[in-house]
Amino acid sequence: MSVWLPSAPCTPGACVERVGSATAVPRAVLRLLTVTAVLLAGIALLPVGRWIPAGAVRWWCRAVVRASGVRVRLSGAATPTGGVLLVANHISWLDIPLLAAVRPARMLAKSEIRRWPVAGWLTARSGALFIERDRLRALPDTVARIAEALRGGAAVAVFPEGSTWCGRAQGHFRRAVFQAALDAGVPVQPVSLRYLLVDGGSSTAPAFIGDDSLLTSVWRVVSARGLLAEVEVPAPVTPDIHPDRRSLARAAQSSACHGRTGEHAAVSPTPGDGTGRRRRTPEPDAHAGPPRAGERSRTVTSSARAGQGAVTLSSVPATSRPVAPPPSPPSHRRSHVPEPRARAR
Repeated sequence: MSVWLPSAPCTPGACVERVGSATAVPRAVLRLLTVTAVLLAGIALLPVGRWIPAGAVRWWCRAVVRASGVRVRLSGAATPTGGVLLVANHISWLDIPLLAAVRPARMLAKSEIRRWPVAGWLTARSGALFIERDRLRALPDTVARIAEALRGGAAVAVFPEGSTWCGRAQGHFRRAVFQAALDAGVPVQPVSLRYLLVDGGSSTAPAFIGDDSLLTSVWRVVSARGLLAEVEVPAPVTPDIHPDRRSLARAAQSSACHGRTGEHAAVSPTPGDGTGRRRRTPEPDAHAGPPRAGERSRTVTSSARAGQGAVTLSSVPATSRPVAPPPSPPSHRRSHVPEPRARAR
């Protein structure tokens, strides 16, 4: 694995709340069968997919999410035609149909998705652009292919964080992919994704993080009750106001995440650093090749299992433990406590 790959400190044991029970199994099985039926209906229509109206595709994507037991609340709308780069924070596998419910688009997906059952085949047939994340040399070519699709009037959907987070916090938007929007001269459409309970509290049950398998995550979603997916579509960000990819990425992130970005609470100490703070992964240049010989990149280290996130004094090297301040010098001020009077004889 490449050292520059983005990662998140989220793990299923530390971040995901437990859902479902023995009594929820029949309901979960029924939902799973319903999701399978909806997916099969979409697969059957793939040969004529190019003639299906975008509105019907958006309805089908919402039906996939609804069949899994998750309600959808969508506010705002994206530009219906023309090239546009859709960007959103990434939490769950549900993000993919939710983003397509905003506007059907070609998805930028990691090459590993090709091996997923059903979903991998569907993603490939939908015209997805695959990226080999562990090959830095492939990044400029990927940006060029995205820009070419955008110039042709297509919508391309991207998760710029590069990894899924649990939803309690979000990662930073990687700016390399925003170069494609600048090269093509098309707007960036931010989309904010949140998963809530019907009572208004946030939920991490849909999160697809860490060493979770796809089947485990799907079963957790269909076993849960009262989940709500909140999708907000704010105003697009145009390249003429933000002429470089750094400012364009920051503007899109601010609009999509509403200030929820930040470091995760459960982060293990970085080796050689007793502060317990995460080191930010350096971002590759969209037009640059691999690092020159002799250069090294830092990588994000995170908690691999639950319970390893808390930083205690015993886990901090002795050289970086806080030192107690020296005792204050004795005061020479006169005490205000009255002296006892001499007993009268």
